[in-house]
Amino acid sequence: MLTGEYAVLDGAKALGLPTKFGQKMVIKRTTSSDLIWESLDMKGKPWFESTISLFDFSAVTTNNQEISNYLQKLLKNAVRLNSEFLSQWNGFKIETQVEFPLDWGLGSSSTLIFLVSEWAEVNPLLLYFKTEDGSGYDVACAFADGPVEYINSTDEVSYTEVDFNPKFKDQLYFVHLGKKQNTALGIKEYLKAVKNKSSLVKTITKITEDIRTVSTLSDFDALLIKHEDAIATHTGFAKVKDTLFSDYWGVVKSLGAWGGDFVLATSDKGLDATKEYFASKGLSTVLPYKEIIL
Repeated sequence: MLTGEYAVLDGAKALGLPTKFGQKMVIKRTTSSDLIWESLDMKGKPWFESTISLFDFSAVTTNNQEISNYLQKLLKNAVRLNSEFLSQWNGFKIETQVEFPLDWGLGSSSTLIFLVSEWAEVNPLLLYFKTEDGSGYDVACAFADGPVEYINSTDEVSYTEVDFNPKFKDQLYFVHLGKKQNTALGIKEYLKAVKNKSSLVKTITKITEDIRTVSTLSDFDALLIKHEDAIATHTGFAKVKDTLFSDYWGVVKSLGAWGGDFVLATSDKGLDATKEYFASKGLSTVLPYKEIIL
């Protein structure tokens, strides 16, 4: 999420950027009366395995009960939306595989929700809102072909694919902080901390609308700084540049829940110098915009 983190929960317009890395799912009918579920990492190594009862979607066997509980909730909600889904008591072997390291936080759950919605022939956003408490922007990104403007307010939930192709994209980098952020916890902290929601929503929506049309890196930087300042002022959260990268020459902006996963860094010094700086901070994953954004 380039703009709108946290404030999107209160109706601010957000700009989401789908990544080139996603998740795939293969479904095969079997003679079993259960669902055999196997999740693979990007190298093809199993990291989650479970046998799931078709009666109530509980785990008959599992190597991770927490994930099994989530799958049970997801599959039950899919059935609530389409009573014909899995109603024939036919077993299946389901294999999923992510295309990115699991600790990158690029949407393993949101892409899974979309894949299950396709299988169950239900609306992915409806399935999301029955299963999760977030904004749903990441599910909209899961089926988008390009950048998305997303609104989740009391009046509407809408997504529109938009033209966002900055001339200065070669000066934008995504840096992995090496910390997996708990989005649900981040949302709870925001809801407790936020002050003057209407003012924040207005400010962030204006930034989202303006950022699509900027033509120079300096104007883009100014909007990113304004965005960081607005979230920090209304929540009391510390800005990532102040806490980790105060000596960096460009702008560093949090993405999604503050404190983990990726940040966006702008740089007019090229890839080598930018990588060298973040390497000095112990961070080795620095991805150019073209490498990660769809």
